[in-house]
Amino acid sequence: MATTTSAPAARFSAQARLRALQAEIMDLILDRGLEAGDPLPTESELTATLGVGRNTLRECLKVLQALGVVEIRHGFGMFVAPSNFDALADGLSFRGRLSLRHKGHEAMELVDVRQALESGLVGASIDVITQEQLARIEAVVVTMEESAERGDEFSEADALFHRLLFEPLDNELLLNLMGVFWKVYRKIHAEVGPSNADLVETAAAHRRILEAASAGDKAAASELLNRHFDGIRRMLQAHADG
Repeated sequence: MATTTSAPAARFSAQARLRALQAEIMDLILDRGLEAGDPLPTESELTATLGVGRNTLRECLKVLQALGVVEIRHGFGMFVAPSNFDALADGLSFRGRLSLRHKGHEAMELVDVRQALESGLVGASIDVITQEQLARIEAVVVTMEESAERGDEFSEADALFHRLLFEPLDNELLLNLMGVFWKVYRKIHAEVGPSNADLVETAAAHRRILEAASAGDKAAASELLNRHFDGIRRMLQAHADG
């Protein structure tokens, strides 16, 4: 008697083969020493090297393009993709917003990850930050304070503050991840609705973080950054409870 599990099993098996093929293509890129912008082998060479059909290869390449591994330029060929965190931002934003329909668990997890990154690394940034870099952050804080006094939101200045605070680490991956989190937060904020945060207090919180960094007080800066995310948590929790 035929069972009803053969179709799902076959589908999962096909997915596993595609994932294995994706890994093979990424290994091929690394083994051949290809860099971002370098052309990939042609479809004919890849099908022969990997032992797969053209349609299977194309399906796999489309997934790798969505993941930001390869770039397909119609009429020109296939290339190793440059760094692009848009796909990651889109995926995290979707998962975070989807979780808001229930208890916002994944949205809260994103807050936890960003908090851990910033509070954990701020001490290392303070160790190498220069007076010139502190002056640039000071100018951003002044902009935030002036905006708060007018009752204007200052999300762009807020994002710049955090970027400048960690630029001294010269860690491009960290800065890109912070950019991803910021894009995700914007979409989650749009889903949840306008924030009830006190703009003056928010600006003052950034002033206190700057003062701790300027004084070289790494423990205080870390604690202030930890508390900085409490407002986001309260907003998400209120949405979940509502």
